[in-house]
Amino acid sequence: MALFKDKYHIESIRLPGHDYSQEGAYFITICTHNRQCLFGNIVDGEIMLNKFGELVKTEWQKTGIIRPNIVIDAFVIMPNHLHGILIINDDYCRDTLQRVSTIGRKTNENNQIEQFGKPTKNSIPTIVRLFKSITTKQINQIRQTPGIPVWQRNYYEHIIRDTDDLSRIRHYIADNPKNWNNDKYNINPQ
Repeated sequence: MALFKDKYHIESIRLPGHDYSQEGAYFITICTHNRQCLFGNIVDGEIMLNKFGELVKTEWQKTGIIRPNIVIDAFVIMPNHLHGILIINDDYCRDTLQRVSTIGRKTNENNQIEQFGKPTKNSIPTIVRLFKSITTKQINQIRQTPGIPVWQRNYYEHIIRDTDDLSRIRHYIADNPKNWNNDKYNINPQ
């Protein structure tokens, strides 16, 4: 029984005790299932999105439209992953540089932290889960493959701590297509 438990135990990549619904900036990376290139190709250092890539781009942008306290900052859709900065701003203020640091705030006003099976509205895990769900459903409808995974099970996130960190990550996102041949997510480097 211990072998079974160890084999299927998945460690959380989240910062313990951090409330991912509090205001702050977050760098998110979401990869496709098995890093399959589903969203387009890199041509001369630029991403050329296909219909699935355009769908992912549209849904990512909608995240900031349907949630007034979410700002979609820099992002890029790559052939097999998405990099993006999400900014949660409780005051609905779009001044992103004044509201970057979040590390000291650990719980929301109800002293709750998101737990498995108990999503917190407009938290980073809930936003990513809903984004992955809607895009998977739409892509599988188009390609007529119900139930086939589009995204990997989890995602990477980094709490952006200050404006230097924000600037560095924005540059990384902007340069990502140019660096595709050396990208760790590229399963077929040239």
